[in-house]
Amino acid sequence: MDLAAPLAALSRLVADWAGRMNLTAHRTAPAVARRLVFEALALAKALPVSEPVSLADLGSGAGFPGLPIALLWPSCRVTLVEARERRHHFQRAAIRNLGLRNATALRGRAEQLEASPHEVVIAQAMAAPARAIAWMLPWAEAGGWLSLPRSADAPAFEPPPGVELASVRTYRVPLSGTRRSLWLARRALQS
Repeated sequence: MDLAAPLAALSRLVADWAGRMNLTAHRTAPAVARRLVFEALALAKALPVSEPVSLADLGSGAGFPGLPIALLWPSCRVTLVEARERRHHFQRAAIRNLGLRNATALRGRAEQLEASPHEVVIAQAMAAPARAIAWMLPWAEAGGWLSLPRSADAPAFEPPPGVELASVRTYRVPLSGTRRSLWLARRALQS
């Protein structure tokens, strides 16, 4: 599948909305592609599942990394969870404009909404790790993956009870070469 056209359309859409509603600091389509889209795709490739059945993006903001992942993996059910109304409206518009039948935008706080279990849960810059993991757990199916993207030099931390640390992976973002780390754990099969 050729992703260039839909990813370019997503980048233009984000740039168009960015100035009107403080969606992101990146105001041009090339900046959105370099700083948000490529980072989301690099993150997707670092995940331990090559194409999950379902993925929840908690605190998804402007729809990253969830929207590029929905374009990358059309058979993956992607749920975007965002509390801020304007960003939620953008996500819904992006899903419509891009024709994403595999993505759903939910408005509300992850810890307050009724969670539906997913194979992979991502929380990028949502909260401190311990709090983010507590909010992620209800969204992860038993044995599901909890994924916390972090800066490459972020301090290590121990998983809470009910969570089994799998690994910390490092990866590079294309073009920028920025190093990132991805903390990966699994929700215990028995709680």
